[in-house]
Amino acid sequence: MDWQTFIAQESEKPYYKELKEKVVHAYNTTTCFPPYNKIYRALSKTPIDKIKVVIIGQDPYHEKGQANGLSFSVDCPKLPPSLINIYKEMETDLGVQVRQDGDLTYLAKQGVLLLNSTLTVEEGKANSHVNFGWSILTDNIIKLINTIDRPIVFILWGNFAIKKGQYLNNPNHMIIRGVHPSPLSASRGFFGSRPFSKTNAFLRAHNVTEIYWTKDLYERMITCAN
Repeated sequence: MDWQTFIAQESEKPYYKELKEKVVHAYNTTTCFPPYNKIYRALSKTPIDKIKVVIIGQDPYHEKGQANGLSFSVDCPKLPPSLINIYKEMETDLGVQVRQDGDLTYLAKQGVLLLNSTLTVEEGKANSHVNFGWSILTDNIIKLINTIDRPIVFILWGNFAIKKGQYLNNPNHMIIRGVHPSPLSASRGFFGSRPFSKTNAFLRAHNVTEIYWTKDLYERMITCAN
């Protein structure tokens, strides 16, 4: 199955029809993020058959110019605190410098599904669309990925993401649970948790190409491959 087929199937269900009505109304009457044509960007950038890692966020950033359809990723130079902390842990974990421009599309292209539990938000109102029905859709996405028997790593940061873990029971997968990278909790176990090196160790152990977590390394690899 591909994402297009999956969404087509979901769109026939009553919850999805109600969800779509709410989303269309919200975008027509208020300012919402991400841009409407980027709501499903996480799926379009990471096809089902390419998934190696799943990182689950809560909902899109709610300030103008930030959300781009990928969890934790932004399209502006002003980095949200959670993303700054992710970069800090990435540098400490991997012992490298990270180009901190906010755009994580290079990870999505490598098979890292950057999925928010809720895919839309109203400007200035965090979690404002949490009751729209998005969680049903994203639960079903997680359930679908759980059926895939090849090695996949799920990185669940914070209670919101950890709750999604109830749908994960495939022995071929690895689950990394930890505190959220937000300033409120990062010092209570996120820093020093080494999720990036742990992920790559698991992938290597299962003969899967590891993730190039830094953009510079990814771009060098792409250049060499071409």
